[in-house]
Amino acid sequence: MHSFRYRDGHLYCEDVDLARVAEELGTPTYVYSAGTILDHYARLDTALHSLDHLICYAVKANSNRAILKLLADAGAGFDIVSGGELYRVLAAGGDPAKCTFAGVGKSREEIEYALVQRVYSFNVESEAELEQIDRIAGVKETRAPIALRVNPDVDPHTHEYISTGSRGNKFGIALDRIAAVYEQAAKMRNVEMVGIQMHIGSQIAEAKPFASAIGKVAPIVRELKSKYGIKFLSIGGGMGIVYRRALESGSGKWWRDHGGESFAFSVRDYADAIVPELCELHLRVLVEPGRFLVGNAGVLLTRVRFIKKSGGKKFAIVDAGMNDLIRPALYHSYHEIVPVCRASAATNASQNSITGTSKRAERIDIVGPVCESGDFFALDREMPELHEGDLLAIMSAGAYGLVMASNYNSRPLPAEALVRGNQLALIRKRQTWEDLVAEEVDPSL
Repeated sequence: MHSFRYRDGHLYCEDVDLARVAEELGTPTYVYSAGTILDHYARLDTALHSLDHLICYAVKANSNRAILKLLADAGAGFDIVSGGELYRVLAAGGDPAKCTFAGVGKSREEIEYALVQRVYSFNVESEAELEQIDRIAGVKETRAPIALRVNPDVDPHTHEYISTGSRGNKFGIALDRIAAVYEQAAKMRNVEMVGIQMHIGSQIAEAKPFASAIGKVAPIVRELKSKYGIKFLSIGGGMGIVYRRALESGSGKWWRDHGGESFAFSVRDYADAIVPELCELHLRVLVEPGRFLVGNAGVLLTRVRFIKKSGGKKFAIVDAGMNDLIRPALYHSYHEIVPVCRASAATNASQNSITGTSKRAERIDIVGPVCESGDFFALDREMPELHEGDLLAIMSAGAYGLVMASNYNSRPLPAEALVRGNQLALIRKRQTWEDLVAEEVDPSL
């Protein structure tokens, strides 16, 4: 479910006209729906009601403080991967005792900071990291709560860059080494073994890989509970969202396009596949969703600057670039792109129609102003006829958008806004040219 719908030819986020947002805040601007985020959180929470569970939002998906506060107020914990993310959570009013600290390369400073703040657990990714946490905790005269991250060697059938649970990935400790490493940890004076964690990847389209991974780790979980009294199993996140036909999803299901086919995947399917075996473990279960909670809750507004024809192709050059949303360039990922104001010729289409395509539809590349051929949002995409000044919404941009943005080409970062009902709030100011050099220092050599 999400809250982006056409009304009288205008695209709304909840009860706010996105054309109004662009008029007030300019473009490019990220716009997020608070209602969508809270709805997704509530759906997952309800689906797992039969388990003792904690939903730990993966901060890396979207780390704006307003988003974190929204989820903290709803009762969420947080999955963090850096000291900076922990700082953000605390600044948003989040509880460090509900934070799990993941990541393969934690620094000494980050570990010390997390110990002082008393995070719920460190997700330990290697034997070397375990030894370092033990040493640092010893200096601090405390005990560090730890959960080893197990790599279950499950292929999640997702993009190779976001697969994390296969043997060849850099993440976690091999399943056949876990028992030995826990035995090693049991001899350490400055760590406390509180759980075990896994995460097999992101944007996973079906429930089967999750169930398979849980089935593979369940025997070792039972053994660890018996030997060491571990208290929780974290099953990670990774549930996929719709990117194709995003504006038409709305019944609690979403769709992922893969090889020309669409796969349905629902929270209920997910819960039905994993809850029975998890109930038998009699442990607290942590879930670490990121994209699922915020991905379809955001759009990137951008305006067409120029229409260009060259070499038999047609281009719409927009004011957003790959520095603002890098996913299409990095992953060749698909994002639906829709006009914020539909042409009158298309108004007889469904109110939930994605493009409102009319007889004047055309094939066009939608590209940005960055000096890279990889700076595109869509190639050879069928769109309604576009003109200079048209306002477009790049859908499903709530996750891995601004968090992966950069100042490449010395382009200021875009603004961010949050909508709740008919209320619109700016939650990040647009950077200025002055901001680009504000932290640079004259070396006076």
